[in-house]
Amino acid sequence: MQHTNQQYEDVIRECEDVFSKKTKDYGTAWRVLRTISIIDQVYIKAQRIRTIQEKGAQKIADDITSEFKGIINYSIIGLIQLKLQENDPEELEHDFAVKMYHDYFTRAKGLMENKNHDYGEAWRQMSQESLTDLILMKLQRMKQILSNKGKTLVSEGLDANYYDMINYAVFALILLKSRTK
Repeated sequence: MQHTNQQYEDVIRECEDVFSKKTKDYGTAWRVLRTISIIDQVYIKAQRIRTIQEKGAQKIADDITSEFKGIINYSIIGLIQLKLQENDPEELEHDFAVKMYHDYFTRAKGLMENKNHDYGEAWRQMSQESLTDLILMKLQRMKQILSNKGKTLVSEGLDANYYDMINYAVFALILLKSRTK
């Protein structure tokens, strides 16, 4: 588990660096996105990964690694958007946005640690393709939750699905790194 924690921290640093730099470049323009738009952004990235996996080739330079990082970053943006209210400022201070980002990533890591304890790191035996499919399934679930006006009878809400997608994408990045060494 200690090895997993370090690998997870490495992914946090890489993704947070991208988020921080893009926030400096663009500000928090993503604040205009509604939940469905964030879900669609994650879908675009997951679908591209699946297409590349199936075709075994790509024509655009962004690799699968950057797409998984995008899934993580948009999922955290989704969590931030769920927390913020419509009357909160559209443009967030850089340091505040990065702090919120880091807080949500830390919560995702805590969830991973608890699930890893119970599941015994089963994800290490999974394929990258399965992790991609699980992300796509979570997106379908989220669209259904939105269709139900955010109401669920026995299921977890949007936030739990964002957290799961973050962790699936982190696992995929860890597996990608360990298989290319």
